[in-house]
Amino acid sequence: QVQLVESGGGLVQAGGSLRLSCAASDRTFSPYSMGWFRQAPGKERDLVAAIAWSSGRTYFADFVKGRFTISRDNAKNTVYLQMNSLKPEDTAVYYCAARTGPATVSTRHYPYWGQGTQVTVSS
Repeated sequence: QVQLVESGGGLVQAGGSLRLSCAASDRTFSPYSMGWFRQAPGKERDLVAAIAWSSGRTYFADFVKGRFTISRDNAKNTVYLQMNSLKPEDTAVYYCAARTGPATVSTRHYPYWGQGTQVTVSS
């Protein structure tokens, strides 16, 4: 079973940047597709970005396209979410998740989750 630990969250002003990291404990990290999700208070948990394990293909929610990028370093068992041009509406708890097989957009398809990291964007 893989364990995921997120880091890099914090408080930033609108227009600023943050980079989130998610470190996986499983040495066989590379077969996992990884996703970043976020959940604001009173809202559902939504996909932000995902990266497929085999092709490295990436997916982004429309509300972050052009602002966020996702990448992975299999040698370090780590996936990153680079967030630029942050907006107050990006404020949420950000979670990374892992699954074997292709990347998908649904939370139901990811059995492994980190504890989340808070991102707060002030206006």
